[in-house]
Amino acid sequence: MSIAARPWPGLELGAAPAFALIRESSLTVSSPAQRHLEWEGCFNVRDLGGLPTADGRTTRSGAVLRADALDGLTAAGRAALTAHGIRTVIDLRSDDERGCDAAPRPASASTIDLPLDGTGDREFWRVWQSGPQFGTPLYYRPHLDRFPERSAAVLSAIAGAEPGGVAFHCGGGRDRAGQIAMLLVSLVGVAPEDIATDYALSTERLRARYAARGEDDQGPRLASFLAGKGTTVGEASSQPSLTLTSRRVFATPDSRIRTSQPYGSG
Repeated sequence: MSIAARPWPGLELGAAPAFALIRESSLTVSSPAQRHLEWEGCFNVRDLGGLPTADGRTTRSGAVLRADALDGLTAAGRAALTAHGIRTVIDLRSDDERGCDAAPRPASASTIDLPLDGTGDREFWRVWQSGPQFGTPLYYRPHLDRFPERSAAVLSAIAGAEPGGVAFHCGGGRDRAGQIAMLLVSLVGVAPEDIATDYALSTERLRARYAARGEDDQGPRLASFLAGKGTTVGEASSQPSLTLTSRRVFATPDSRIRTSQPYGSG
């Protein structure tokens, strides 16, 4: 049985929501350079707008952004966030990661803390926490199997956010943010190959972040690990089972993103 066909506890099966929040009729596809945002203090911020969808439209610019930790923003970076129209920030980090986050937030933006990891489940994290596997898309499907309600809660928060743009972030903006971005844009029909291209952009953007923090670039190590598993970053981040899953399994019963509108209509 495919992952898309299996009913997970806490989730429902049905037609994917239209997600008017991030889809428009424009046929203009944005380049990676256009989608990347230079916000001082962060290194991996990009708009999820301008991606082509299966029904001939594109995702709407300015609606949803993915990012590395936004507590790194300088005053100029926070001003850029405000100017971009962001009114809701969703923090995917665990509580211990946010413990020292005392950076001011723009008064115009509210923050929602929705830890994605589920670190209390030691059985799961004994397998995934140590080693490079957590820095790859290989853990996405096991995580969705184990904690489907956590991803669903983030999608619900995005769809139910107050008017204005939404930015979600983790630490580096690649792994947890990558999982949510994959699920979100596949809901509106972005193709697996375009999802993989978006994911791969973080490899380049994070080089500067590692350098600024005096850390080794993880990119070569992760690529070597994936090669040892017989795959690549592109192949691992474009798994058909994951993108199909997000179109079929999309909401908890109390979610505000459900709709009876069939996928691809509107």
